[in-house]
Amino acid sequence: MKVTGNIVKILETVSGVSKADKAWKKTSFILETSEEYNNTYCFEVFGEEKVDNFIKFNKVGQEVDVDFNVQTNEYKDKYYTSLQAWKIFKAEAKAAEVVEDDLPF
Repeated sequence: MKVTGNIVKILETVSGVSKADKAWKKTSFILETSEEYNNTYCFEVFGEEKVDNFIKFNKVGQEVDVDFNVQTNEYKDKYYTSLQAWKIFKAEAKAAEVVEDDLPF
């Protein structure tokens, strides 16, 4: 899935160690689109390299294109859904409108 919008907030980075004794790191960010409904998204970026690159290249107020997956996990009969961003790029500049003149010269 893909969505375009402005980054309005970058949340604090969280890290820890899994049950398999592997270190992990994630951060989340809030994106707002220009859509009338359902225009606020909270995305997760998971993995040390991805988190570091996200923080390095993205700032609040920047317009970005986000490719993401929706993932739902069950824990103790409760379900938790997350939007996992896997590709984040600066939004393509909107093509300038070209006004053609119908004058012969």
